[in-house]
Amino acid sequence: MDIAGKVFIVTGGASGLGEGTARMLAREGGKVVIADLQDDKGRAVAAEIGGAYVHCDVSQEADAQAAVAQAVSMGKLVGLVNCAGIAPAMKTVGKDGAHSLAVFTKTIMVNLVGTFNMIRLAAEAMAKNAPEPTGERGVLISTASVAAYDGQIGQAAYSASKGGVVGMTLPIARDLARNGIRNMTIAPGIFGTPMLFSMPKEVQDALAASVPFPSRLGTPEDYAKLVKHIIENDMLNGEVIRLDGAIRLAPK
Repeated sequence: MDIAGKVFIVTGGASGLGEGTARMLAREGGKVVIADLQDDKGRAVAAEIGGAYVHCDVSQEADAQAAVAQAVSMGKLVGLVNCAGIAPAMKTVGKDGAHSLAVFTKTIMVNLVGTFNMIRLAAEAMAKNAPEPTGERGVLISTASVAAYDGQIGQAAYSASKGGVVGMTLPIARDLARNGIRNMTIAPGIFGTPMLFSMPKEVQDALAASVPFPSRLGTPEDYAKLVKHIIENDMLNGEVIRLDGAIRLAPK
């Protein structure tokens, strides 16, 4: 799958992993639709890379449809990279009582339902494409987390949502095989994103030091490199790749 001249949707593309991915795709000649809720940042990044911005809550059908429609209007939509997500921290039973059901539900809605919502609608559009020389019509890449496997204290909601993304990777790939659409998931470890930079500096340093090798925070560029390889390597399908420097998270 060549990137140049093709259209890609990047959810959460206004910052963090999504922004790094959007910039990489544009450098490689792709046309990018940034789907995000951060309007000012999203528009600024889209303007810088010559792409388009769509205000999009990925858990809402109409918003997702609008993002796909914008992409299709720009050319041949062949790629979706799901980077939109939230990461609340709350214990099952904490000092203030039971875990908020609203927080748990919202986390599942954004991280899991939102990911599937974008996949189903983007795949529907991609299925109408003329196939590439490889027989492909598109590629879908979602973002899980090592928390899907090594969830820490306070991560019940987040781990459940990312575990769901991991669990649907293979069946979606099997569903879409007949359409020539691949489905992959990346499970990042400890990455330097706005989510992590909101933590105290000493916590950031401790997290970076806990990565076996390389002992540093992952970067959006590291993530984008793997996205590029997945797009270009048509044998990658139905798999989750940990991108984590060999880290395995401790309970806290």
